This record gives sequence, C-alpha cells and structure tokens, in this order.
Amino acid sequence: MDTRDGLGGTMLADGTSGPSTSARGTTGSTFLDVFGLPEGEHCKPGGAAAKPKAGPGVLRATKSNSIVINPRQKGNPVIKNIRNVAWEFGDVIPDYVLGKTSCALFLSLRYHHLHPNYIQDRLQQLGHSYMLRILLVQVDVADPHHSLKELAKMCILADCTLILAWSAEEAGKYLETYKAYESKPADLIKEKTDKDYLSKATDFLTTIRSVNKTDVSTLVTTFRSIEGIIKASKEDLALCPGFGPQKAKRVYDALHQPFLRSKKPKPAQES
Repeated sequence: MDTRDGLGGTMLADGTSGPSTSARGTTGSTFLDVFGLPEGEHCKPGGAAAKPKAGPGVLRATKSNSIVINPRQKGNPVIKNIRNVAWEFGDVIPDYVLGKTSCALFLSLRYHHLHPNYIQDRLQQLGHSYMLRILLVQVDVADPHHSLKELAKMCILADCTLILAWSAEEAGKYLETYKAYESKPADLIKEKTDKDYLSKATDFLTTIRSVNKTDVSTLVTTFRSIEGIIKASKEDLALCPGFGPQKAKRVYDALHQPFLRSKKPKPAQES
C-alpha cells in the first residue's frame, strides 16, 4: 500500500520512498512530474508519469542548520524561494523538516481538488511525530473557500497549524522564517512596553478616542496621577491645554461610566 505525497509523489506505508517506477502512481513521483507542464495546461490525473532523474544521496533528518526537504518535493518552485536559510534533501516523512520539533506538509489546492483524500492520509501517516505540524497550503485556484473550510476543520482535528500562501515566493518565505526563528526566544515577537509610570499611563489613556501622547503628558503633569485625573471634574479637564469640552467629556465618561450597561426596562405592552 502506498500514499501520495503532497504533490504527486509516492510514499510507502513504512515511511520509505518507492524505489522503482512500478511503485509510482500515474500522477507522477515528484512535484515536477505533476506540475511541470507547459503554461496554460492543467494537471490531468490520468497522464503518464515521467521518470525522474536520479538524484544525489539523501540524508537522514538530524539536528541541522538547514531545512531538510523530502526528495519528492524536487521541482517545487517553493524551494527556489528559500534563499535566506540553507536547505538540503533528506530521507524524511514530512515535506519539510524545519527543526527537531517542527515540520511542514505542502499542499497545492489545485492538487487537492484532484486528490481530495491525499492530505488526510499524509496527516495520519505523520501522526504526532513533531510538536509543531504545519500544513502550508498554496492557494492557486479561483474559488478556494469551500476547500479551505474543509482543510481548516481537518487541521483542528489533527492539531495542525494551517498557513495559507498565495504564491510560491510567499510559501518559501514562511518556511525560511520558521527555520530562522527555530531557536529564538518568544520575546522577539512579544509587544515591548516600557515599565515607567508615564508609559503605562499612556497605554491606558490613549485607548480613549482622540487622546494622544501629548494629552496624556498634559493630564499627568496637571493632576499628578491617574487617581487625580479620575477625581477631576469635566470643567477641570476642559481647562487643560489642548482640551475642549468634547474631549474632556470623552475622558470623564470613559473613566466614570460603568463597565456593564444597565438593562433598559422593556416597555409595557398595551392590552
């Protein structure tokens, strides 16, 4: 029994690549076999398989500074767009191994329309071998909404992260970014906030409409603290430079209105 790889390849049930042409399906064994057609032509599931050229020896997936790529992805334009990190072909089950705990399967929606059961088989074959499992989908059809809805449900059930790309260049960028940030701490993508009092007051008060950083500085200078601003009346707020009756009312209302709106009584029905 064999299963198809993301774009027309063959992978045996034990995770090894099919060694002979007879083990390959009619859709071809590599990305290039399926999609290496003249521009304007579409992939036909009954087309003859092209025999791929013999490639160099592959490596087992180990700790590496490069992305390890399944040989069945040869010819995929995504590989040409992985420019900022090293990559190499290796004997791996996923299409792309991005680190010791992360990997990615690649799927073209055009191929998915021809073989709708393929990706489910690949996800089952992958299992929970990696902590982070990414399904990188290239949207290359005119109406993708129904297919994407199905894939989203499938990813939820398989505990898989769904990433959409609208071009091979964008897909390659996602792969190299995951690899580049493999060992980076989460602090790099966290919001950086200052811990001083004025910065905290600015983050708080600028959520009020039309209040900017200059206004916050004026309020803190005038009333000394957030507590002083809350206790100030509308008239006191309106006297601050840059404030008028309307802005003063917005600040006052934001600080004094209840968090929960009171329910309005229903009007009595006329008998």
